[in-house]
Formats: sequence, C-alpha cells, structure tokens
Amino acid sequence: MRWFGPNDPVSLFDIRQAGCAGVVSALHHLPVGAQWPVAEIRARQQLIEAANATHSPLHWAVVESLPVHEDIKKGRPSRDEYIANYQQSLRNLAACGIRTVCYNFMPVLDWSRTDLNYEMPDGSRALRFVWQDFAVFDLCILKRPGAEVDYEPAVAEAARQQFASMSPEAVAQLTNTTLLGLPGSEEAFELSSFQKYLNEYQCIDAAALTANLHYFIRQVAPVAEEVGIGLCIHPDDPPFPLLGLPRVVSTEADLAGLLAACDVPANGLTFCTGSLGVRPDNDLAGMVERFGPRIHFVHLRTTKREENPRNFHEADHLAGDVDMYAVVRALVQEELRREVAGEEKTALPMRPDHGHQMLDDLSTNKRTYPGYSAIGRLRGLAELRGLEYGVRRLLL
Repeated sequence: MRWFGPNDPVSLFDIRQAGCAGVVSALHHLPVGAQWPVAEIRARQQLIEAANATHSPLHWAVVESLPVHEDIKKGRPSRDEYIANYQQSLRNLAACGIRTVCYNFMPVLDWSRTDLNYEMPDGSRALRFVWQDFAVFDLCILKRPGAEVDYEPAVAEAARQQFASMSPEAVAQLTNTTLLGLPGSEEAFELSSFQKYLNEYQCIDAAALTANLHYFIRQVAPVAEEVGIGLCIHPDDPPFPLLGLPRVVSTEADLAGLLAACDVPANGLTFCTGSLGVRPDNDLAGMVERFGPRIHFVHLRTTKREENPRNFHEADHLAGDVDMYAVVRALVQEELRREVAGEEKTALPMRPDHGHQMLDDLSTNKRTYPGYSAIGRLRGLAELRGLEYGVRRLLL
C-alpha cells in the first residue's frame, strides 16, 4: 500500500495488518528537483522497518514518486541541472536497495478530480471527474483565456448556467478540489497565481512535451539500467488534455513511443488500469501482453465511464469498465513467463489504488488523503488477492 510518511493517518501497522509486505512511499518533504540524500532515504527505510523485529516485516519496495521538475517538462536550459540531480537520486536509491521508481510527466497538475465525495449506491464515497464541472472551473472561476475552444458549445453554456446558480461555498469547494496539490502534499495551488503556471506552457504543445519527455528518459534510463532500477512512468490521469495543457502518456501509442525512445529494460511503465481505463480505446489486457517485460509496477483500480464519456468515477475494484479478470490473468502470465525465463525480478509490485471511503473511515473525525483511506483500499486488496489466487489456480 501507499504510505505518505509519518503524517499519514493510515499507519504502518494498518498496512502490515492488511497483509502487505511492501510499502510504496516517497520523500514528500524534499523540494522537487533536489537530490535525495542517502541519509534521508535510509531514515525512511528505518522508519518503515522499525517494528520488523517484533512483527511481520515491511520494506520500502517502491518509490512513488520521484517527481520530475517542471523545468525538465518545459525543456528549459536549467533542465540538465535537475536531470543530474535525478540521476544521483537514482544512484542513491539503488545504493539503499530500492529497485523500483515511479514518476509522471503531467504538466502543472497531478491527477485531477472535481468531486472527492461522490456518494455511491451503497453509501460509500468515491472520487469523480465531471467534464461540465471542470468547465465551470475553467470558464467561470479561473477564466482562462482561450478556454472556450476546449469545450463543446452545449457544455460551455451549461457550465455558465450551472455557475450562475452555485453558492459561494460550492464555488470554493470546486476550486479547492481542482487545485489540489500532489498526493502526499498539504499544499495546493492558489487561484490568484495558478494562471501563470499555465502561461508557461503556452508555447509547449504535445509534440514539444513529448520531445522533452524523450530527452529526459534518454538521460535517466541508462543510469537506472546501470544501477538496477526499474524506472516506470505513470499514465496521465485523466488521460486527455486539461486547461490547455498537453497530455502525452495517455494511449498505447504514447507508451510505445516512450519505450522506443530509450530501448533499455529499465525504461518501463507503471501500469495503472484506472488511468488508462478511462479511455475506451485502450486495450488493457492486450497492452499487458505487448508491454509485459517493461511493466515494473502495477496500480489496480477501475473507473466507470458515465453518459458523457469524459465523466467517470472510481468504481469498486472488480466492477467498472476495466476487465479486471483479463488484466490480472495477463499480469500473472507475465510473472510466470519471467519465472520460466529465469529473470531476476519475477514478481510485479502491485498496490490497490483509490479505495472508496467507507465504514469507520466515513467518520468526521478521520481525515485521509483523497482516495487513500484504509478500509476501502483493504477491501480492494482483498478482492484483488482473491482474483489473483483464482487465476493462479486456473493457470497452474
């Protein structure tokens, strides 16, 4: 499971009791672009392993994420300095025994949602993205220049009507949800200064952002290969452009282009079924079969597309639009292939992603990172374990 560090309301004991052995974590307190010192890495490892002598062991299995500085994404002259820091961080992580590092290349924002408390039929709460709500923020709250061309006329008109009837509290809630910072961070963007971050991408289209991504991976993947780290990019979430910003890790073609840009085994994927599954044109099980040797990390979750295909919510892990059986079967087959081939790394680290808020986690006294409450992820993990168990019994 993902653990955001000492301030995470979900404790390491919670994660241990869920039956996990590996912890997914990061040094969120360090500035983006700074080197990760060995001392800081070892301190986090020691924190994770502190109770290993008396309880079932935990270890820091995956870094999520080692963030990419915005100057690298923008292709600025300073990018080489930040890339050098990134390379050294990889060396330092490898020196501490960490072999899997996740990152993303989404400009400005990380994952985006418009509702963090969407009520499901069973009363649990899920994350949701509504295209019209996002248009309300973009057109009527942010008032981004040129935003009109990004929305269908009917959506834009409906957004204006919706905004006209919204209370100040509803406007504030939508604004705060949209401007959330990176997972694990207590900081969010300020509306007053947000537009300037977008302005810095005015001359960067999808082709330019792709070129900057490929430049980055050609510098860092050989270092990851040298030190034995699987470097794995997380897909865009959601996998389509927002706020005039390009998204270039959304489709099978995007992933294939990135892997070809630096064709070494270390240059790989975080296979997130939730992010990729929002697009109906992504064949997830087929992508596992085609990209299997380059998958280093797996996020299993599913989303459900709504009447407007750009609207979706986080579904139960075995429901939604992802054929989870087909995906898990393909992943198990890839692990079995690795075993037969005698590869060093055979097991794919997996975490259940974005669980629903449910049961005691609905208490107003509990505050967790959106999508990362304990009980919903525990339910998802239990379901996924059962599915994997059944698939393995069928195949073996």
